[in-house]
Amino acid sequence: MDIQKIAVLGAGQMGNGITQVAACAGYDVTMIDIEQNYVERGMQTIEKSLNKLVSKERMTQSDADAALSRISGSTDRSSAADADLVVEAIPEIPELKFSTFAELDRICKSDAILASNTSSISINDIAAATSRPNKIIGMHFMNPVPIMKLVEVINGKDTDEGVTKSVIEASERMGKTALICNDSPGFVSNRILCPMINEAILTLQEGVAEPEAIDGIMKLGMNHPIGPLALADLIGNDTVLHIMNVLHAGLGDDKYAPAPLLIEMVDAGKLGRKSGEGFYSYN
Repeated sequence: MDIQKIAVLGAGQMGNGITQVAACAGYDVTMIDIEQNYVERGMQTIEKSLNKLVSKERMTQSDADAALSRISGSTDRSSAADADLVVEAIPEIPELKFSTFAELDRICKSDAILASNTSSISINDIAAATSRPNKIIGMHFMNPVPIMKLVEVINGKDTDEGVTKSVIEASERMGKTALICNDSPGFVSNRILCPMINEAILTLQEGVAEPEAIDGIMKLGMNHPIGPLALADLIGNDTVLHIMNVLHAGLGDDKYAPAPLLIEMVDAGKLGRKSGEGFYSYN
């Protein structure tokens, strides 16, 4: 399956990052979102990121200009009709994912690969919303996309080997390392990461230590680049809660039950960096 054209659904933090690395890899990319101002904001973020790479001499100005020239923006999902690979990067709302993939299934050519950047929603469930379950796959990029090397590739039970091979090749062309897993709640990354974050929140909740100490111990003692509470704020505490709920329901084990303090913070709107307050203040 020769991938030449890519469509990215979503121009937010993940979508514009995926668009950037795909364009830098030489792909023609269409970045699609529901409103023109979202598309424009995504394009501005890409330009700013590329300018930073040029200023740090990690990229030439001509290469940055060439990458930008390969990106087009749209508010019409039918713009994905001629794409060989579509990467969906919209909010983590199951019904929204399912309806979107059903729509893409109707719009896109029959041999197009439809990939989801989901961090927790079942690839099998997404595939069930389409008539091409063999061409549905998870392509979970890490944030920030231009910097992080991993793409977690998630096979559904019906995903063709050729689809997996093509997605691995595309990921590697984008400068990423693709590592494969099978569909399961939280996949590998979040099944391991989010319970660790949840445990850090329980440690805080029980008064064992203050946030700075918890994060400092994990950074200095375990060589983590960022502490678990600061990471929760970066990811978004609402997203962490959502993933813990997926793990709890999907694996049926109370060890995955979200910490009461996490639930309280989300209810209070303390979502982390995006709200200005979480375990730390960002105002």
